[in-house]
Amino acid sequence: MAASREEAAYDAGGREVVVATLMRRQGGSGVQTHVRTLVEHQDGTASPVRVVNPFDAGSALVRPVFAVRRVITPVSSAGSVWWYREWHARFLRRALAQTLRGAGRAQVVYAQCPPSAEAALAVRGAQPVVMAAHFNVSEADEWAAKGDIAAQGRLFAAIRALEARVLPRLDGIVYVSESSRRDCLERIPAVAGVPSVVVPNCVPVGEASAGCGPGAGQGIEADLVTVGSLEPRKNQAYLLDVLAAARRRGRRCTLTVVGDGPQRGALEQQARRLGLAPDVRFVGHRDDVARLVPQHRVYCHTSRMESFGIVLVEAMAAGVPVLAAPVGGVPEVVRDGLDGRYWPLDDPEAAADVLLAVLDDEVGRSRMGRSARSRAEQVFATDVQCPRLLDFLASVPRRRAGVAPR
Repeated sequence: MAASREEAAYDAGGREVVVATLMRRQGGSGVQTHVRTLVEHQDGTASPVRVVNPFDAGSALVRPVFAVRRVITPVSSAGSVWWYREWHARFLRRALAQTLRGAGRAQVVYAQCPPSAEAALAVRGAQPVVMAAHFNVSEADEWAAKGDIAAQGRLFAAIRALEARVLPRLDGIVYVSESSRRDCLERIPAVAGVPSVVVPNCVPVGEASAGCGPGAGQGIEADLVTVGSLEPRKNQAYLLDVLAAARRRGRRCTLTVVGDGPQRGALEQQARRLGLAPDVRFVGHRDDVARLVPQHRVYCHTSRMESFGIVLVEAMAAGVPVLAAPVGGVPEVVRDGLDGRYWPLDDPEAAADVLLAVLDDEVGRSRMGRSARSRAEQVFATDVQCPRLLDFLASVPRRRAGVAPR
C-alpha cells in the first residue's frame, strides 16, 4: 500500500535531503523531471527537499564563464562538453560547500550525476553522499550517442575513468532500473560494495492522468505522439521512416513531436522529403505534456538506449498505450501485449506492421491503455516510489574510505 505524504515526510528521518545537480531547476530532461517530482512530492511537508546547482555559487563569474561555451561549441563539440562538465562541477562544488558547511541538522546529499557526486565528496563533512544512476551504461556513452564526443576518444575515456574513480567511494547508489544496475556492476565491479537500491522513476499519477485515456474529454489531436530531445540517440528519424512505410501502404498517420534539440531542422527536412510534412507537427518544448499526451491514440518511443524512460510512465499514467523497443530498462516499464507493444528499431516495415495493428484494434488499444494506467498507479506513482527513495536516503550511513561501517 502506498505511503501517505505524511509518512513520506517521516521517512526522510531527521535528515535534510540536499539534491546536487549540474542542471537548472526547470527543464524537460529525465533528470530534471526526477528532481522536480521529488521536490513537489515533499513540498508542504516537514521534510522539504533542497536543490543546489552551480547557479547557487553566488559568484558573478558563473554566467560569463558558462557563456564561453557558446563560443566553443561551433569549434569543438568535445571541447564544449568538457567546458560544461568542468565549470559546472567547479561552481557546484562551491555552492555545496556553502550549503553543507555548519549545517544545523543532519543532511544527505543526493547527487544526480558523477560530476555532482565528485563535487559533493570533495566538500562534504559528516554527510553521506548518494548518487542516482540516471545514465545509460556511462555518461560517456550518452555524450557519444548524442554525437558530441568521439566514442573511445580521450574525453570518452576520461569520463569513464571519473565514474570508475567516484562511484566506489559513494555511500549509496540509487539505480532507476535493474538494467542500469547490471550495466554499472559489469563496467565497475567495485560498486558491488556500495549500498544500493533500485527505485524506478515515478510520476504523480492522479495529476498526470486526470481524465485519462486517449482523447478523454479533449478529443484526439493526432494519432501518435513522441516526447524527447531531438538528438541522434532518441532516434526520431526512424519514427519518420516508419510513418513513411505506413504511407506507402496508403495509410496516413498523424504525429506530434514534442521536444527540441540539434536535430530539429534535419527532422523537419526529412519529413518534407518523405512527404510527411502535412502529417507531422513539431511543437518544441512543452510544459503541458501531461495534458497533451492523452490527446493521442498511441505513444511512440524509438530511443536506442534507455536506462528507464520516464516519458513512458507519463504516457502510461495518462492511459495511452506505448510502442517501444525492449532496450535497457524499457522491459521493466512496458510489458509487451499488456501496456503496449514492442517494435524493432532496424526494420521500418516491420515496425509499421506493429503500428498499424495497434491503430486498427480499438478494443485492444483501449485494453492496453487501461492496463498501462493501472500499472502506473500500482508501480510508478510518486506515493509508491518516493517513500522508498526517501527511506533509503534516510538510512544510508556514511562509509569511511570506501568501507562500510561495521
